[in-house]
Amino acid sequence: MMEFQWDFLESLDPDVSSKILMSLDDPADIVRACSVSRAWRDFVISNGICKHLCLRLFPKLSGIVRIIDTSNKEDVGCSRFVELEHLKKEHKAYVALARGLTSSEVGECLSNAISASSTDNYPEEGLHNTLESRERIGRRPSYWSSSGQSNPEVPERLTYQLISDFCIITEINVQPFQAFFQSDSPIYSAKAVRFHMGHRILPDDDGDQCDEIHEGHECAEKKFVWTYTSQDFPMTQENRLQNFKLPEPVLCFGGYLQIELLGRVQRQEMDGLFYICVAHVQVLGRSLDPVFGVKSLDPSGRFTLVHNPQAKFSAPRSSNEESDEISVTPEMVQRHVRGWEQILNMLRGTLGVEVYDSEDEILYSEDEMAEELEL
Repeated sequence: MMEFQWDFLESLDPDVSSKILMSLDDPADIVRACSVSRAWRDFVISNGICKHLCLRLFPKLSGIVRIIDTSNKEDVGCSRFVELEHLKKEHKAYVALARGLTSSEVGECLSNAISASSTDNYPEEGLHNTLESRERIGRRPSYWSSSGQSNPEVPERLTYQLISDFCIITEINVQPFQAFFQSDSPIYSAKAVRFHMGHRILPDDDGDQCDEIHEGHECAEKKFVWTYTSQDFPMTQENRLQNFKLPEPVLCFGGYLQIELLGRVQRQEMDGLFYICVAHVQVLGRSLDPVFGVKSLDPSGRFTLVHNPQAKFSAPRSSNEESDEISVTPEMVQRHVRGWEQILNMLRGTLGVEVYDSEDEILYSEDEMAEELEL
């Protein structure tokens, strides 16, 4: 008796088939689905299956209005061919984007100190000191100090630049400063902390994008739009790097972070005023630079995504090691290929899916499979 075989892409309604493939939650599975047959590859690309996964992982990606491929290869030919090539490039961009979004590698993402809402003694107690993990710089303790306030509810805001315009932030660590040189060694923590992420309104042509601003925080604040605001996290009056893990990874477009310090705990004995002091700030996450960049970002969150297919993701500097780079070996590629061959054999036997073998046109070279399976 002949065994019944069928391909669900041919037998089911396209909308049903699309829903089945959109239920995949691993980018590697989508890449492998493209290798089943030409029909499967065309279906995945034309229906934007990988794009759907990216939007499901990070809804803010819906702000992408255009993708620019820096390879500068112009598509020529009939309109149908040009459209197909455009869809292929878009698919490849979203595959790479999904790989970056789901990477488990994290490192330090903080780059520069931009501005503080107030500073007690500038530059000795300036915001730039919080970038240092060392307790002392030369003979002086390393910390930022706010100006004194009689009202303990007056907040402070610290603004930083991240290492790239496109970062995934997972956690932020803040260490209050303990003044060992004062009586009883007080700790000048805040009561709570809140985080904002966003981008600049004005272009970076005024020379302050890499230097701490000391011109009045109100002026500096007008240069930014905050597209994400976290919950309030309580702080403890302890001299340690306090961890604030975000409920879910946050995709930051534009590359700027603001730490809002809410409420004051410690009054200084000398003048009777309340201060907040921070010794060190650490931001952990993953940068999508140089594979992806953000261009033409407007206040509504719409932007152009720049894709550099030739670039490789560079992991941020690890807080514990010199390098976090992970290479893909030929053995790893062969292991993926052998595993996929088992799946293809199953499809041949049970579903009757048309599968390319050595005599058919190759959909993926070994190098291309290594590139897209490097997840």
